Amino acid sequence: MTAGTSSSPSQAMPLNCSLTLDLEKLALEHIAPCLLSSGYCYLDHILGEALGDQVLEQVRRLHKNGALKDGQLAGHQRGVSKRHLRGDKIAWIAGTEEGCEAIGLVLSVIDRLVVLCGNQLGQYYVKERSKAMVACYPGNGAGYVRHVDNPTGDGRCITCIYYLNKNWDAKIHGGILRIFPDNGSRVADVEPLFDRLLLFWSDRRNPHEVQPSYATRYALTVWYFDAKERAAAKQRFKRLSESTEDPTSKDS
Repeated sequence: MTAGTSSSPSQAMPLNCSLTLDLEKLALEHIAPCLLSSGYCYLDHILGEALGDQVLEQVRRLHKNGALKDGQLAGHQRGVSKRHLRGDKIAWIAGTEEGCEAIGLVLSVIDRLVVLCGNQLGQYYVKERSKAMVACYPGNGAGYVRHVDNPTGDGRCITCIYYLNKNWDAKIHGGILRIFPDNGSRVADVEPLFDRLLLFWSDRRNPHEVQPSYATRYALTVWYFDAKERAAAKQRFKRLSESTEDPTSKDS
């Protein structure tokens, strides 16, 4: 997966909905401990049906209007799509666009949860994140083969996925996200249920796959960056760009 343009969590849409959830308690007593012990966790009924419906409607509208394009694979020239490896259609959304206000609300909730985890996330210090990747698997058996979000130290430390699929039955519809924690023999199967939020470490500790989907499957994904690793990755990219542009570099 590739991350979109980064932005500061503090710049997200204000949290102005009447959530009954105690976000601080969820962050400190569930999310942070689960990430540290298992490498992943998920929360159900995070927004509630009414707000979740608004998000789903906005995502469906983006899909209907043709805003979602074939997902690309990192490392392939010119962003070549390999549909047998990755079959989703995606769009990068900030949540501030007209008609995307509910998506912005989801992001503000996730931002708040990550910020509240604070120094409970081990060595990580989060200051920025990606835009939201709105993704649709069109229900034709498309999936995404086993992969790691951040295998190269690009700064991404936490992957967060918010699911939008009502009446989902994995036995019929497939579409399970299977995580292989620490590359071991055990697996964690997460169904993409409506109003479910999944969080996991983005690095090599959590290879994962999206199993074939046989119904339209929607999700929002956002990545949070560790400040130190992100800065180092930007420096590597800058040095690489400079050496590529310097015609004398091949002679040195």
